[in-house]
Amino acid sequence: MRPLLALAASLAFCLDDVTLPAQAEESPLVSLETSAAGAGWQAVGRLNLGLRGFCTGTLIAPDLVLTAAHCLFDKETGARIPDRDIQFLAGWRNGRAEAYRGVRKSVAHPDYIYAGAASLDRVAFDLALIALDQPIRLPQVTPFATDSRPGRGDAVGVVSYAQDRADAPSLQETCHVLDRAPQIVVFSCKVDFGASGAPIFALRDGEMKIVSVVSAKADVDGAPVALGSVLSGRIEELQAELETGLIAPRGAGGSVRVLSGGQAGGAKFVKP
Repeated sequence: MRPLLALAASLAFCLDDVTLPAQAEESPLVSLETSAAGAGWQAVGRLNLGLRGFCTGTLIAPDLVLTAAHCLFDKETGARIPDRDIQFLAGWRNGRAEAYRGVRKSVAHPDYIYAGAASLDRVAFDLALIALDQPIRLPQVTPFATDSRPGRGDAVGVVSYAQDRADAPSLQETCHVLDRAPQIVVFSCKVDFGASGAPIFALRDGEMKIVSVVSAKADVDGAPVALGSVLSGRIEELQAELETGLIAPRGAGGSVRVLSGGQAGGAKFVKP
């Protein structure tokens, strides 16, 4: 297989020797459209972004939602979407949510720079934290803990909304980590438009924990893959940014070179 990503020497990583898992190893998407099917996943919700679309977000505390940073930007103008125009619908399913909340404040990772087109620089820091205007304290809505990044070959799962399944989340119980760099993870998980910000889960110490967040989908030699950010240390940075807004960006540019879909051996990026 030709390389998916070409990075600087310090981030050397490619998919030359990766074999995509056989189709039988990947579980299908299952709609969580009934109360029974959605039990345990109500902390995953739909983020309505004004009148222009939606993303997926997940409670990691009663008043904190983790999602992708690019969800906070208007894809046509590049401007930040006002917090007043964002709404979190916990466990949204068939026209009803477990809870509806507005947004008190939202922050993108301080090293994230929205530039419209997908790139590895963007994926590496494509994380955002949203403080709700009121906490959600319901027994059926339990926030998820986060954990360190998964290892290559690990089984993971994803819960997401998407353009053709906007009225109920879908669960892919088993997909896999194809490869990883220090700041990016590549998954075989099925994602589509609207799945941005969706939680990637792994079973850790007997419970499901978020180990990455969907940033983009890419096409590698005709095979779809999902790209996600690494969470280690990032949640703390986002929380500090949310509380103080004083973290200075370190600047992520220049360390990553992207091979676009038009170049031989490259990957085609698509914003989910």
